[in-house]
Parts: sequence; C-alpha cells; structure tokens
Amino acid sequence: MIVQDFSSSQQTNLPCCIFAGYYIMDQSPDILRIAHKQPFMQEELELLQHIERTVPGSVQYSINRYRKMPQWNMEDTGMLVYHYEKNNSQANYLELRFCISGNVYCTEKETECNSCKFNASRNCVEKAESMDVLSFSFKPSYLTQFINGKKQTTLSEGVLSFKHKTSFSKLLPLCGKTRMAIEALLNNNYSDTLENIFINAQTQILLLYSMDCMLEEKEEVFICKFLANEADRDKITKAREVLLQHIGEPLTIKALSRKVAINECYLKKGFKEMFGTTIFDFYQSQRMEHAKYLLYDKGISVTEVSMLLGYSSISHFSTAFKKHTGIKPCELLLH
Repeated sequence: MIVQDFSSSQQTNLPCCIFAGYYIMDQSPDILRIAHKQPFMQEELELLQHIERTVPGSVQYSINRYRKMPQWNMEDTGMLVYHYEKNNSQANYLELRFCISGNVYCTEKETECNSCKFNASRNCVEKAESMDVLSFSFKPSYLTQFINGKKQTTLSEGVLSFKHKTSFSKLLPLCGKTRMAIEALLNNNYSDTLENIFINAQTQILLLYSMDCMLEEKEEVFICKFLANEADRDKITKAREVLLQHIGEPLTIKALSRKVAINECYLKKGFKEMFGTTIFDFYQSQRMEHAKYLLYDKGISVTEVSMLLGYSSISHFSTAFKKHTGIKPCELLLH
C-alpha cells in the first residue's frame, strides 16, 4: 500500500489537465489540501491517531486523525484514485480517499480521561475536534470478482478490470449514505475476524457509491425544496455534528434548531432527507454504539455508562440498549 504523508505540501503544484471533471496526472492531489483549499505546513498538523491495516485478500486501509483548529475552514471531501502502469500490472491499484471533519474525540480514548470517566464530559479538557483522513486501496486481483465477464463497455467496468489506460483522480460528492458508511467505519467496535468482515463489507459499500458517483454525476434533486439552498444544507450537516458532540448531553430538537439557526420543521425534514433517518433514530443509534464501546471495550459498569450518556435511570438505558442491540447491557459485560 502506498502510504502518503498527508501533512506534506509537496504535491500542491502538480502539473495536470482537467477533462470532464477528472484530474489526469502522474500523481494524485492531496485530499487534505483539497478539503482545506490550501496546503498545510507540516508543523500545523497534530496527529492524534494512526491506523494502518490489511484485510487479507481484500483491502488495505489507513486512518489518520488530526486535531482540527477552530480557524480552519474544512470541507468534507471524497476522491477516487485510479493508478495504471502499462508495463507493471503489479503496481496498479484503485484507491478511495475521504476527509471528514467535525467529529469530537477524547484524545485519551484508549484509557478514558478522568473527566469522561466520571461523567464530566462537558468539562473534558482532553476533547478535540478532529479531521479524519481515510484511505482504502484495492488491488486488481480483488476487483476482478465484480466484473460480469462480458465485453467492458462502461467506464466502471474498464476501471475495475484495469482496461482504462490512463491514471486519473476524481473528486466525489459525499451523499448521506456515504457519510453514514464512513461514520460506521470510524466508530465500529469489532475486533479480529469480525472487524475484517465488517471492514470488507463497509468498503464494498463505499466502492459501490463511489463508482456510481463516477459514472453518473447528476445534480442532486431534493424533495424538500429548501435544501436546494447550500446554506440550509450546511445547517443540517452542522446539526449532525452538534449531535455527535453532545452524545452524553441530550438536546431537544428546539435547542438543536437554535444552535444551527434553522426552523425546527425544516431541520427534521431536511435531516431525514439528507441522512435517511430521523434525528432521534440517528442520535439513539450513535449513543448505543458508544455505549457498546464503553461496556465491551472499556469494561465500564452499566450504571456509569447510563450516567455518561445522560439517562435519568438505569432501566431507561437498559430498555433502549436492548431495543437497539437485542441484548441487555449487562450481557455485553460478560463477553
């Protein structure tokens, strides 16, 4: 796998031409620079977490989490990179890159800082807003399973079979489905074999959405007409970020709408259309996934977890957890 130094600004002046929305070049542009709309200096970036792994026979991937400074204006960005070498098929690969910003994590996640551990997350000085840079690299031997065997007539078939003779990179729009798949990858609690199965499944979903975007880039038509306004879409996206930042401090829809300065009705309708779920269902799902992490990975008691997530009683938490996972929280602690 080609591991890039995302903090480098070496690729900011690459010669390229742009044709039909594609970058045709010897090297692909740095997605972090594109998301920021300008290069970063190496000393500006603080790496909070680095993960680099290989799922046997499937995908090689890396996740780099950086601290996001308040003054940085970042735009969530996706990119498909197709690398082709005529005389060296072993060097060919297809790569998906994503830059997602705005998620908030405790920088002592592996141990949980004292503030987070003792239900004082709002006062946690270790929490940091982040930028997640994800890379998923696929080799031709893996991608051939998706070819239907017929004569390749479409761009996607030519790319997956590496019959397309020119390397290129293409920026991809991040729809609600893609964001949810990325969020699931970033917050999964699986390990070992189950994690490999999960990563393989989610990356196939991302590959599907990315190839679909590459093939047919059409203007997104919204049922809610107000979503045609980019500023309103940004407010809905911001509302999702606020929910993630307040995972242990429940917000009413009224309070959430005030935080992002949008009408409650618009917020509810827009959120459902953009992310395919209601505000309540999304928030509950995120809380329960975080609860699974605290219970299974950290071994924190059911009582403490219910308090950390802002529940008024253990029974309310247990009922919600069982509804989401199918098991009682105490059963997870016994695994």
